[in-house]
Amino acid sequence: MSAMKSTLAAAVAILALGGLNLAHAKGCLKGAVVGGVAGHYAHHHAVIGAVGGCIAGHELAKHRAKLARERAAEARAKSGN
Repeated sequence: MSAMKSTLAAAVAILALGGLNLAHAKGCLKGAVVGGVAGHYAHHHAVIGAVGGCIAGHELAKHRAKLARERAAEARAKSGN
């Protein structure tokens, strides 16, 4: 029964991620993988870890994108454009 649940969970995840805009999913996939592995080793809570990792990865990607935009704006201001 465990293999069936794993297969079903994977299918649901693929369908859910397939509908997402890739710009919104940035960081989520990497975070989900890392969180899933960490959750697996923390008393077999891989799904909870993957969800948490997705959220954290997405937020970190948003933060990095914001910093990149700010740096680009500063560079444009310094160059006089």
